[in-house]
Amino acid sequence: MSIQVYGIPNCGTCKKALQWLKDSGITYEFINTKEQPPTRETIENWVTTLGFKPMRNTSGQSYRALGDDKKEWTGEEWVEAFAKDAMLLKRPLFVKDGTAVLVGFKEDVIREKLGV
Repeated sequence: MSIQVYGIPNCGTCKKALQWLKDSGITYEFINTKEQPPTRETIENWVTTLGFKPMRNTSGQSYRALGDDKKEWTGEEWVEAFAKDAMLLKRPLFVKDGTAVLVGFKEDVIREKLGV
């Protein structure tokens, strides 16, 4: 099983998730989205799997800086926005064996999604 966790090192939720993975003995690869932003194609795949709504980091400054019309944006417009500014992506985002399985961190949900 291959697990990638996308996020940023100073995110509190990412820290909790990574500590949980470590405590659970789960091997993972952490990808810092500030240093290695995901490609547009990768984001399109995530949106296809998870939908754009759960992927929006609605508490971040980047989200708040967007205009009110963001409430009417299509999935394609969100893909474009995510590709331009990875800080719009909710964190952490978990990918298992190449497929996005979850965004955010809730222990019971991640156990189910990762099958642990």
